[in-house]
Parts: sequence; C-alpha cells; structure tokens
Amino acid sequence: MENYLDKINSPADIKNLNYSQLKTLCAQIRERIIKVVSNSSGHLASNLGIVEMTVAIHRVFDCPNDKIIFDVGHQCYVHKLLTGRRKEFDTLRTQGGISGFTKRSESIYDSYGAGHSGTSFSAAIGFATSRKLKGSENYTICVVGDGAYTGGSIHEALNNVDSDLRLIIIINENEMSISKNVGNMAKSLSKLRSSRKYLNFKHKTEQIVEKVPIIGIALSNTLRKSKSIIKRLIYHTNYFEDLGISYLGPCDGNNLENFEIILKEAKRKNKCCIIHAKTIKGAGFEPALQNPEKYHSFSKSAGSKTAEQNFSSLICKELCEIAKHDKRICVTTAAMGAGTGVKAFEKQFPQRYFDVGIAEEHAVIFCAGLAADGMLPVFAVYSTFLQRTYDFLWHEFSLQKLPFVLLIDRAGFACEDGATHHGIYDVSMLYSFDGTEIYAPAFPDDVKIATSNALKFPCISAIRYSKELSNISVTEFEKVSDFIYIKKPSCQIKRIIITYGRIVSEALKYCENDNNCLIILLTKIKPINHLADYLKQLLSEKVQVVFLEEGIKNGGAFMVFCSMYQHLLKNTEYKILAIDCSLPEHGILEQLYLQCGISCYDILKQFEEMM
Repeated sequence: MENYLDKINSPADIKNLNYSQLKTLCAQIRERIIKVVSNSSGHLASNLGIVEMTVAIHRVFDCPNDKIIFDVGHQCYVHKLLTGRRKEFDTLRTQGGISGFTKRSESIYDSYGAGHSGTSFSAAIGFATSRKLKGSENYTICVVGDGAYTGGSIHEALNNVDSDLRLIIIINENEMSISKNVGNMAKSLSKLRSSRKYLNFKHKTEQIVEKVPIIGIALSNTLRKSKSIIKRLIYHTNYFEDLGISYLGPCDGNNLENFEIILKEAKRKNKCCIIHAKTIKGAGFEPALQNPEKYHSFSKSAGSKTAEQNFSSLICKELCEIAKHDKRICVTTAAMGAGTGVKAFEKQFPQRYFDVGIAEEHAVIFCAGLAADGMLPVFAVYSTFLQRTYDFLWHEFSLQKLPFVLLIDRAGFACEDGATHHGIYDVSMLYSFDGTEIYAPAFPDDVKIATSNALKFPCISAIRYSKELSNISVTEFEKVSDFIYIKKPSCQIKRIIITYGRIVSEALKYCENDNNCLIILLTKIKPINHLADYLKQLLSEKVQVVFLEEGIKNGGAFMVFCSMYQHLLKNTEYKILAIDCSLPEHGILEQLYLQCGISCYDILKQFEEMM
C-alpha cells in the first residue's frame, strides 16, 4: 500500500488525490495519531473523529490564506499532519516539541492560539470582520464542538455575528445534540439538505433558471425565497436561521466526499453559514469507540492504580462521607466530572450533583444562589479554568460573604498541556480577595483536615492540589502543627527552605547535599500567620531563607508573606523563588522548574549568592 501521508508537506499535496487515495490517507493519519498518542499522551478520540472533516476543509479552502480556527484546539492533530508538521509529529507535547493545541508561533497555518473552550467563534468573527474591512475575499472557517455550546461565549458571539461575513462555522457534533431546536430540524432535513443528489439538482436548477433571458436572475431569487418560505411552513425554523445565518445539515462529517459538497455549497453562498456535521468520536479505534470519555485525553497511566489514587479521588471520598450527614453539601462541575474526580459524588448523591457544561462563570453564580439559600456549594474545577471566574468569585462570594468551597485540581504546571493549562495563577488570584483561605494538602492525611475546615469556613475556601499524589513519603517529615511539616537537618540550622505543594521535591533534592538546611512544608497558605509564629523562634542574622513556590511570584503567597512580615524578616537574608519569567510551554516537570528558575539548582545558586 502506498504511503500517501509521507508525501504530504502542505495542504496543496492532498488536492489532487482521488477519493480512493484519500480513504487510504485518512486511515494512515489515524494510524499515525494512535501510534504517537499511545507512546506518549494526548487527545485521541476527538482527533480520530475529525480526520475526514479536516482533510475536506483543506481540500476545499486555501489555508493559510483562508483562516481555519479550531475551538479548544485539542482536535488539531490532523491539521498539523497536513500542514508541514508531519516529521515533527512524534515530538507532540514533549519538551521542545510541537504543541498539542494550535499555536500561532508554531506555524503560519495556526491562525489563532487555543487551549480553552468557547473562544473560536468570537475570534473567527474578528478575523472575518477584519477581512471584510480590508476588502479580502478569503474565508474564515471555525470548527467548534457541540460541547462548546454549553458555554455562554458562543452564544454571545452568535448574537453579534454579521450575516454578510465570509464566515463558515462547522459545528462538530460527536456526542450530544446541540439543542432540542436544532436536533428537531436535523431529523427532518438530513436526507434532503445533506444529499449530494439534492445539492447537485439545486445547483443545476439555479444555473438553468438564471440563464432565462431578462427575467432569469429575478426568477432565481424568487424561487430561492419561495423555497425558504415553504421550508419554514413545513419544517418551521431553527435557532441559527432565526439569527439570519444560513444553515446546512446535519451531514456526515466522516463521509469525505459528501462533506466536501457541503463545504462547497457553504462557500458558494458568500456569506455567514453554519454547517452542522455529525462525527463519530474515536472513529477507527475500537477502544476509543467503546469508551470515548476515557480516550478523550489518553496517557499511559490511565486506568492504573496510581491514576486511581490521587488527590481528586481522596477529596471526593471525604466529601461523600461528610455529605451523608450534611444535606446542604452540593457539588458542581463544569463538564469536568471525570477529570476532577467528583463522579463518585454523583453516584451517591445524584440530586445534589450538578454538571453545568463548559460554563465556569455560570457555575460560580449558580453556586452563589445555592449558598444564599442555605446550601453549601462545592465547585470542582481545574486551576486554569478557574481563571475565567475571577469577577464572579469577587462579586458573588467575597463581597456577599457567602460560603463556597473550591476544589482546585491540576494546580501547578500542566506539563504536557503547556502554557494554556498551567495552574499557576489561582493563589495570586485568591489572595486578592478578603476573607479567603487556601489549603495545599501534601499527603493523604491532610485531605481530611483541609476538607473538614473548608466546609466550615463562612466565605471562599479553596483546596488546591496537583493531579497526582506525591512520591515523597510522609515519614521523611515531622508534623509540628495542623498545617506545618518540617524536615530537620542533621546539623545546625543555617538555611531554611519554605514551600508548599509538590515542588517540595526540589527542596529535598537540594538538601541531599546540605546538612544544615531545614525544610518547612506548608499545607495551608492563607492565612499564613502560622508560618510567622513558627519562624519567630528560628530566624536570626545567621539564617538564610529561600521561599520556593510553583506559582506566579507577583501576588503569590510568599510575596504577600514577606510584605506582611517585614519586621520579622528585617534581620534575615531571604529570596523568593517563584515564576516571574515568561510562561513556559509544555515539557517534563523538572525541566519546567529549571526553565523558570525554581529548581534545586536555583536554590543552590540563591544560597551561594547570600553567603
């Protein structure tokens, strides 16, 4: 069998292939994606489902002159293989390799950087509007999954769209209906409007009518309007057409030849058009077909005992125990029930579990309503997605002094996912609000204390943690209070490292060669007065201190601490090691520490400079 994929260096190379050759190419693309993701990690099922659709887009349009924008960007692997990154594809999501999302600096074919859901449509409208103002005849193509329609930004964009834009929005429905309204129309029109015969007949009829002398164009326009009137009488209307946007579909996004016809029809309209395509998530790979949720984001450790035992599962287990006796506890998530580990709560308390879709802002306000009426809301969310809720955390909870528990998953670097997913801003963000507290459990036993205390707090209380449990043994430390562990040196204390979270591993590496260094590991970082109380008996002119933080330096826990307790530190040399450089991309955790100047080597350097 001829290897067509190895000959693809740009989208131009697929335009002259016949459909038999393209079928083989699609199979080879799937094989390559499965191989690369299986060997490392990545988003699998969504990319397997979008192969034919992506190939069709690149055949019909002229990228990069026509701009293709992928929502979230996690389904861009096929696009990368077709746009000159075939040879580098094995480096996907590895240090120095290509990103798992679209990235403007990586390729001229990546029109817009992505990583979070719901941004594509608004950005596409911006592109299309800019091109209209410049007099360009090129198209903007937006590929957005149906899941994004559970969020508000897509609908805000729809409300603002100009129907005269050369903008084609492809709704990729691979799991659920977009809405009841569109779903009903899909059942009625699928055979008629997505049929190749229908579209060919439609084109030929219009061409014949338009050639009628004198009245041809007018008659064609009249027929088109009459057709729309008849269609509305029979099938009613739909959400998009009510907004003045042409609608085509639903169609089979995994049928390459058929989907190309739909794309050409949308292109011919020369105005904003929505294509509703249905694809099969995980197509071509039986395990992903059987369990698309599991293979949405795949890693080698998926399903292992290590993956099952993490902070997410431990906290959920503790929540479930408390919720048996406290009927006020409700858990909310924004389409991340599995990722944040709270599915177990849903099984035990389905009436007190709420998945609001990809709508973090709504989730927070919804929880505020629960809290104002006497319930005790808990919101499980990734650190990177919590950033979207800043205003509502302040306005709904901090200002109104309502109880709210945040379970902040994926705190710290999100290694393979990279810059768009690093969870390094939540501490600084929450420190800016009055009356909040932040826990950072280090070991399983800390989970019970953090959860119990957080549920008793009258305002915002956050528990932040990395995806995995630490490999560090609790036996290496001595617990001196509810929120402080220490690792004593074998000799007199001359240096102190103060830290929290998994980056304590770097402190331990440093101390392997320093018998005079004390490690202070915090499991509560706001309020942080307990650290001040403990340091009073340790600090002297002879002691040097490094504050080590896997988070943004400005507004972080240790910058605030040093500002609040200047009197305590006035006779002590100290340095804050936190992230104050440009945001790193994807890579191995230890390499990211080194890149940001917060590694064990940087600890050594700082202490040497203080000597």
